[in-house]
Amino acid sequence: MRNNRAEPRPNDEVDLIEVIQGLWLQKWLILAIVTLFTLVGGAYAFLSKPVYEARAFVIPPTQKDIADLNYGRTIESELAPYSVKSVYEVFLRNLQAESLRRAFFEEYYLPSLNETERAGSHDGLYQRFSKELSIALADKSSPDRFLLTMQNNDPAKAEEWAKAYIEKARILAVREMVENVNREAEVRARNLAQQISALRENGERVREDLITQLREALRIAEAVGLEKPPIINGNLSGEVSANMSGELTYIRGSKALQAEIKNIEERKLDDPFIKNLRALQMKYSFYKDLSVKPDDVAVFRVDGPIESPDKPVKPKKALVLAVAVLLGGVIGVFVALFRILYRRNRELRSLEDRE
Repeated sequence: MRNNRAEPRPNDEVDLIEVIQGLWLQKWLILAIVTLFTLVGGAYAFLSKPVYEARAFVIPPTQKDIADLNYGRTIESELAPYSVKSVYEVFLRNLQAESLRRAFFEEYYLPSLNETERAGSHDGLYQRFSKELSIALADKSSPDRFLLTMQNNDPAKAEEWAKAYIEKARILAVREMVENVNREAEVRARNLAQQISALRENGERVREDLITQLREALRIAEAVGLEKPPIINGNLSGEVSANMSGELTYIRGSKALQAEIKNIEERKLDDPFIKNLRALQMKYSFYKDLSVKPDDVAVFRVDGPIESPDKPVKPKKALVLAVAVLLGGVIGVFVALFRILYRRNRELRSLEDRE
């Protein structure tokens, strides 16, 4: 005969008090997991190599620093002066260039590794180096102040590499600016040389035209028998003298015209008679000899010294231990809860099997 009396069976819902009691009963398990994670975290914090970070702040140069770049660059010279901002942008572009980062990686980073480390993935090593080298805006309130950080297990090497990296960027930027200035001066000098050559060619043609005009005037003077210019009194004398050119050139007389033709034909150099030639020659001489020395130019300034760090930035021992304890506690509680639920489900299945 079937027993109709209701048998007690566990509730399908988990009671909070029961969970707390279950966790308390497994406190030693949770403590053991926390201890394990703490030991692992402590081993990492105290046994891993410390990482040091050298920091360098860079800011724009002063107007005095770029004065040599603007030597001879005026509005009148058709060469716009360089601004502090434009020069600093050239330095920043070189500082952040991927080509410089790659070159530094090949020249400094790879040789510092042992054979075992260099045997790894080249791309992986470069990614690790890129994480150790950082260039970013130092402060949003100062859009022209940048921070370079270099990390290394050796504090002296971190300082040395930070200085070397900035120096390489400086050399590239200065070289670019100096080459631009010298190239523009060279182009300007070449343009002036062409203008001087054109003026001289034009002056030669003007001299030939003048000789032709004087010879025609000489023929007229000889035809009318005028050897000397007429003597005219009064105001008319000045008016006639001022207009003894063109159609009235013959009034100078045949003797004066012959002497002038001979003098012009025997002239060896037309330069003194060419208008604006001397001014162009002075400009040409200036730009031809213009040369900026790299040592006389500064494209940035270092804001503060770059010193060898005396305190590692990694690992942060207190933070690592705190995270290890917290993570161990969370995992320990989850393990204990899993055991509680597993035990409860097993009891339910056992009860159902008896029914």
